Amino acid sequence: MVPSHARVVIIGGGVMGCGLAYHLAHEGWTDVVLLEKAELTSGSTWHAAGQITHSTSSFALGKCVGYNIDLYSKVLEEETGQSVTWHGCGSLRLAYTEDEMDWLYQTISVGKGLGFPMEMVGPDRIRELHPFYNLDGVKAALHTPDDGHVDPAGAAFALAKGARQLGVKVIRQCRATNVTQDASGEWLVETEQGDITCEHVVNAGGTYARQMALWSGYDLPTTSMTHHYLITDTVPEFEALDAELPVVRDDRLVSGYIRMEQKSGLIGIYEKSNPNTVWEDHCPWDAEHELFEPDYDRIMPWLENAMDRMPVLSELGIKRAVHGAISHPPDGNPLIGPAPGLRNYWCCCGTQIGIGWGPGLTRELARWMVHGAADINMREFDPRRFGPYADHAYQIAKAKEDYLLRHEIPFPHFNRLDARPVKPSALYDDLNAAGAVFEEVFGHERPRWFAPEGVEAKDIYGFRRTALHDIVGAEVRAVRERAGIMDISAFSKIEVSGPDAAGFLDALVPNRLPSAPGRIALTHLLTEGGRIELEMTIVRLAEDRFYLVCAAFFEQRLADYLTFARAAQNVTITNRSTEWGAFALNGPLAREILSACTDADLSNAGFPWMTARMIRVGGHDLWAFRMSYAGELGWEIHGPRDAILAGFRAVRAAGKAHGLTNYGSFAMNAMRMEKGFKGAGELTNEVTLPEADVMRFVRMDKAFRGKTATETALSKPLRWTCAYLEVEDDGTSDGNGGEAVLSEGRQVGTVSSIAFGHAVGKLLAFAYVKADYAAHGTPLEVVVMGTPRRARILTSPAYDPENALPRTDARAVAAQ
Repeated sequence: MVPSHARVVIIGGGVMGCGLAYHLAHEGWTDVVLLEKAELTSGSTWHAAGQITHSTSSFALGKCVGYNIDLYSKVLEEETGQSVTWHGCGSLRLAYTEDEMDWLYQTISVGKGLGFPMEMVGPDRIRELHPFYNLDGVKAALHTPDDGHVDPAGAAFALAKGARQLGVKVIRQCRATNVTQDASGEWLVETEQGDITCEHVVNAGGTYARQMALWSGYDLPTTSMTHHYLITDTVPEFEALDAELPVVRDDRLVSGYIRMEQKSGLIGIYEKSNPNTVWEDHCPWDAEHELFEPDYDRIMPWLENAMDRMPVLSELGIKRAVHGAISHPPDGNPLIGPAPGLRNYWCCCGTQIGIGWGPGLTRELARWMVHGAADINMREFDPRRFGPYADHAYQIAKAKEDYLLRHEIPFPHFNRLDARPVKPSALYDDLNAAGAVFEEVFGHERPRWFAPEGVEAKDIYGFRRTALHDIVGAEVRAVRERAGIMDISAFSKIEVSGPDAAGFLDALVPNRLPSAPGRIALTHLLTEGGRIELEMTIVRLAEDRFYLVCAAFFEQRLADYLTFARAAQNVTITNRSTEWGAFALNGPLAREILSACTDADLSNAGFPWMTARMIRVGGHDLWAFRMSYAGELGWEIHGPRDAILAGFRAVRAAGKAHGLTNYGSFAMNAMRMEKGFKGAGELTNEVTLPEADVMRFVRMDKAFRGKTATETALSKPLRWTCAYLEVEDDGTSDGNGGEAVLSEGRQVGTVSSIAFGHAVGKLLAFAYVKADYAAHGTPLEVVVMGTPRRARILTSPAYDPENALPRTDARAVAAQ
């Protein structure tokens, strides 16, 4: 029988559910029940290939991978006595083109910061490590010697056993049939063996995760895709080998991997056309150890390539074909964290590579549940990165797209174009006609750059500088020298109003609220443990009306934070993120351009810095905020969709004579780096306010959520601090974030953001470094594209360090 109550109920007994049970127990929560409808691992886990590699360009996933390899190879079997059959054979990721070479160099830049053993090797060394691979056309490979593969079922069984040893109840052959939340906030999990009331419920349902989430009113964005791997007959050439060959990842020709499986060959393929979905609406409850008939026609081009690459396999038969279902979220990243809008409902699913990523991700989820924050940045895994726009049709289209991209080069800022546009702003058509290249941010279409005459409005990719470098530079210079206009409608925009609105917000934020209508303040929201949830701007529109603005991808996080914090207060929370639009006008001619569109007094006396006014533009009353993320004289204009379009067109018309230029998010990012403005990459759940060096926005003489933890952080030496760096510029490449920061060859930090500042001609970065290395003048190096470059800490913004331009008439200042 199931217990009537538990602190946590985990539904799903694959590697993700078992991993979370294990790590919750290790974090001190043992009143945990793990439910599995059949046998442990009988969903997707049992048929996984079980591989894991240090080769990742994601710093957060790299943290997980490093932990997982240590766990499988050293810890888990010793702790539990359960065999996991670790094969530490190493890996080779091949490069045939210069772009693939650059990808591997970027991987090394991240890997050095994580302490991973890896090196680039040429064809001669590849041949020594793997004498049976056809190296025609291969330039080099990334060798990661500590990689390997593991028995998937054994690994999950070991995690489950470790959880049981610490007191977790694992109940098999017990299907959950419904999950609902009662008025008290507790969750009722109905099962075939009785009901369990719990404080926290976790969806670790794998291919069942979406239909399980629908019980609770949540359309969880994941789709089941099928993937093949094939095992050949015994390979005679393998029988004499004393050591196992490294796994070969051939992204270009095989679109997958080839390795030894005992003395046979194993070929895994992610075909690059005609991806196959299954169970789009419902995974059968009686599916257990489910496989599908192999579809050789679908995979044949890549299977033929695999045989060409490994001639020793080409004359052998296939003794086993594994064609099973794997969950794919729309962007390929797992769904790890809170479900949007549901308190204490956690997602632990959507993981394409459960064996390779799962234990590290579940460790961080356990920390999040127990301590209120994970120890790595969870932004790319947070389920709240998707909103209601991610409907069923979108989910399927994006999952297919993700499958096809599984073995493509992950270029910086790679733009996934299927099922677009999703939520075009009111300005979309005008900007599209002007040559905008858009990106999707929480469903919104935001311009990233504009194609000048003679250039196709199409993404330009590369790890090194491309033609896009000069295009973005021209946008930056236009803003700095004249004026630029940008669609910022994608920002999250939430209104908090009512008699208790001021008291409600003041108890949450560490800065003072704007003191009067028309005032603006920058502040943060924290966890109880003092970690940063997000940064936001608060505009006081009236005594009892506040307008909150933050980055687009934090929309659901902000909405949930406010909703869950509201108790009995007379407060109304209204999400205006889609129904309102906004644009920014920045540059020394901004006042002159805006003055031509309004009768409002835009002088410094009539409209001071960091204040807000309702002004009439384009025949409509719109909110104007005097602030600038570009660090120039400027305003943000906000209002309803129809009105914002008229205002935008009026400003564009007025600016034509002054050289007003469209600019996008790439130029905006370059300018915020020039101004030393921290962004979402710096202000994460990993850090506290003192570590982020944003205490100037904090008032310790007032109450706020997370204050006690902030006081504790201030009383101790900092683990690390956010440093602002100038990095040696080689004129060819700028990095992509996640790069290692070194001091005398030792890793002392990691880059969080890096971009070229076109107005100052410098490569600029933010990095979290050990506090002892954050002093001005400390010699540092940043590993960019695998090569260390000199870096120095800057103590003031590279552009306009006195911050004079936004506060005054910039033309007058420039003339002095």
